[in-house]
Amino acid sequence: MLAARLHSYTDEMGDALSLDEIDRPTIGASDDVVVEVEGAGWCQTDNHIIEGMWTAYVEQDLPMTLGHENAGTIVEVGEEVSLVEEGDRVICHPVQTCGICRPCRLGETMYCENQSFNGLTTDGGFAGELLTSERSVVPLPDGVDPVDIAPHADAGITAYHAAKKAVEGLNPGDFAVVIGVGGLGHIGLQCLNAMSAAEIVAVDVKQSARGLADDLGAHYTLNPERQDIPNELNNITDGTGAAQVLDFVGADETTSLAPEICAVGGDHHIIGYGGHIHEPAQALVDGEFAYQGNIVGRYTELQELVALIERDEVTLHTDRYELAEINDVAKKLERGEVDGRAVITP
Repeated sequence: MLAARLHSYTDEMGDALSLDEIDRPTIGASDDVVVEVEGAGWCQTDNHIIEGMWTAYVEQDLPMTLGHENAGTIVEVGEEVSLVEEGDRVICHPVQTCGICRPCRLGETMYCENQSFNGLTTDGGFAGELLTSERSVVPLPDGVDPVDIAPHADAGITAYHAAKKAVEGLNPGDFAVVIGVGGLGHIGLQCLNAMSAAEIVAVDVKQSARGLADDLGAHYTLNPERQDIPNELNNITDGTGAAQVLDFVGADETTSLAPEICAVGGDHHIIGYGGHIHEPAQALVDGEFAYQGNIVGRYTELQELVALIERDEVTLHTDRYELAEINDVAKKLERGEVDGRAVITP
């Protein structure tokens, strides 16, 4: 089968991945499943993997097939699999977990001590087929297109995971800020809208993104290139600030906003990454706000997100590309030319 594989780290997205002919995956354990990939979302993290940004955090053996946002049809199952059968359509949580370590017993999917992560530590879904486990697939309701839902395997669940935590700190009438209404941010905005009664302020440099935020229910939109964000939020919130901030950019310029825009006791959730946090300790003490990290989400949260999708509470803006166009997609995302999510259709 044909697969898009990373052979060496590079900053040049134009020829980052090569299309190689490799063997199709085979069942190796009794709970394995093989999925024929119908949709595989391209994520900013894929760009960061290509650049080698993850080598300090996880071991990676190259060459490796990228792609961690996958959905498709079951084509083979291990002998003990009972959740799904051949022909079922599924979305794949990107992490395969052991189920027996303490984090797994606590339901903390992302903390599994023996995990493998498709497209990050093991072969992913930019290929005809994907090997994963029964513990990692969520059956899809009838009528849900695997191509359309594929990016929810990471973009959706990550945005939902952050929004779910933020909702715990939001009361009716509070203000929530969404920084970056891109591939993740436009999902997070909808999750906040569906799960809280907060006033939502969307911040983005792109007019198209602010227009999308309007369409998705944002109460206010701000342009950081032309407006002073702390001053504007001070006026909007009558000086109280935002109870919750969801930062889908994670650049120095956005993380540094926290002391000025967070309400007392608020949270600044870091979802996008690439920048740093450089704030005086006294700023955190004085405002008693917190920076909160986020990485993907639990298997059960992917189930919950699918339920919201089935109820039409969350929709996904996608553009489809063939596998041969994969490096063009990488360049588009690097240049900020993708609104919503790009989906590869192997």
